[in-house]
Amino acid sequence: MTRSHRLVPSTLPRLSQRIGARVLGLIGWHVHFAPLPGPCGVFVVYPHTSNWDFIVGMFAKLAVGVPIRWLGKEALFSGVFGFFFGRLMRRFGGEPVVRSASTGAIERLAERMHAADQFWLAITPEGTRSYKPYWRSGFYHIAQVADVPVGLAFIDYAHKEIGVVEHIRLSGDVEADLARIRQSYADCAGLYPELAAPITFKAP
Repeated sequence: MTRSHRLVPSTLPRLSQRIGARVLGLIGWHVHFAPLPGPCGVFVVYPHTSNWDFIVGMFAKLAVGVPIRWLGKEALFSGVFGFFFGRLMRRFGGEPVVRSASTGAIERLAERMHAADQFWLAITPEGTRSYKPYWRSGFYHIAQVADVPVGLAFIDYAHKEIGVVEHIRLSGDVEADLARIRQSYADCAGLYPELAAPITFKAP
């Protein structure tokens, strides 16, 4: 992955963007962000091995100035935790996943994407910070059904860099698409590299 499109705080148009980039700069991180190829799409975020990913990711979200949405467990938005933090989670772009109502969920999400002026959804295909021997394929199905591009978002602790510098269109050839994605993430290291999942889907 060639990491161009590095964001410089002084050139960013909004105060919130400059704050996000400067805070990351103070702790040694740099943000890279290629222009979006359209109003809708899916960001794949990899590797995801630590709770720190969320904090670094939120400041990066501020820096790029895109209202990125993300899917979270329903428990984050309901119950006691949801009562105190649910509104905050939504303000940060969180959307609850109701696992018990999965039928037609991808189609409904695709409809919402195209009905919005801008709808970019970030997904961690590992689905957990613990080691898992494969990626979940949800992002692939969403991108195909909605017919939207996939942005390859990386978090690299080895170089303290985060961002999106490549967008791809899925071909429908799963193995070829995954091979291309593996190539893009070849030089990225999570905070705990041993916990990063191999870039492959679970065998049927």
